[in-house]
Amino acid sequence: MIYRIRAIGLVCLCILLLNQPVQAQPLPISPAVPDPSGINQERFVGVLVGTAAFYAITLLMLRKQWYKKKVPFHSFNDNAEWLQMDKVGHAATAYCMSRGGYELMRWSGVNEQASILTGGLLALLFQTTLEVYDGHAEGWGFSKGDMFANVAGTALFMGQQYGSGQQVVSMKYGFRKTIFPPYRPNLLGKTTGQQMLKDYNGQQYWLSINLASVLPVGPAFPRWLNLDLGYSGSGMVGGHENPPVFDENGKAVKFERYRQFFISPDADLSRISTFSPSLQRFVGTAQFFKIPAPSLEFNRIKGIQFHPLILPKE
Repeated sequence: MIYRIRAIGLVCLCILLLNQPVQAQPLPISPAVPDPSGINQERFVGVLVGTAAFYAITLLMLRKQWYKKKVPFHSFNDNAEWLQMDKVGHAATAYCMSRGGYELMRWSGVNEQASILTGGLLALLFQTTLEVYDGHAEGWGFSKGDMFANVAGTALFMGQQYGSGQQVVSMKYGFRKTIFPPYRPNLLGKTTGQQMLKDYNGQQYWLSINLASVLPVGPAFPRWLNLDLGYSGSGMVGGHENPPVFDENGKAVKFERYRQFFISPDADLSRISTFSPSLQRFVGTAQFFKIPAPSLEFNRIKGIQFHPLILPKE
C-alpha cells in the first residue's frame, strides 16, 4: 500500500541517517574500559538508546500522521497490487534495516552471531509493528504478503551472513521521474521526494551480485565489481487496475501496465579498502541506492532497450 511504503521508506532512511554520523568521527570522549566480551560499552549504550528512541519517536509520528482512526484488527489482501512492486520494496527495506542493525551491533563490539540475530530481529520488529498498525487502520489491513516479503528480505541478509560471512547478493533501490504522478498526484506524489516513496513506476529494485564471490576469477579481478538484476513496473496509476484519467484538455488517457527487467554493472564500495575501518563498516548499508550505470532493459511492449547511464523519464 502506498502510505505503508512511504512510512517504511521513512524508517529505512532514518536508519541510514542514524548510521552516518557515527562512522566517520571518533567519539569525543576517551574510550571506554574494554569489556571482557569485547563490547565497547559507550558505543553499545549509545546504539541501544538511539535505537530505542528512534523506534518510539517513529511509531508516535506514524500513529499521529497516518494511523489516526483505529478499527478492529483485520487482514487485507493486496498481493495483486502495483505489479508486486510494493512487495519487492518491503523485502528491500527489510534487507536494508537488517544490514544496518547488524553493522551497528558489530561497530559496538557485539560478536558476529549475536549481531546477525539482532539486526534481523530489529528489522522484523519495525516491520511487524507497522503491519499490526495497518491491521487496525481503516481502509488498510494486515497483509500476509507484506509480512512474507519482510521475512524474505531479512532472511536474505541473515542467511548469507550466517552462511558465508559476507553479502554476496545485496538489494538496492533506484528511482527516476515519470509522467504518471500529475494524473493522480495525491496517490503518486506531488513532489520528487514524495514520488520517490509513492510512485512505483519510477522505482527500481535491484539484486546486486558480487562477481568475484560467485565466479572462479583470479586475484587481478576487481573484487568490487557487481552485476545487478533489476525489476520495475510502468503504466500504473492505480493499485489493481488503472481508473479513468484525463489530460489537461479533458481527454481520456489510457496507460498499459507492464513489467520491466534490467541488467546493469555496479560497484560494491564496501569491498574497496581505501575507507577507514569505521566508515567501511557502514558503506554497504549506505549504498542502498543503485549507482547510475549503463543498463539493458527488457519489457513486452518495447522489447530490448539500451540505456547509456540514467534510465530515461517515462
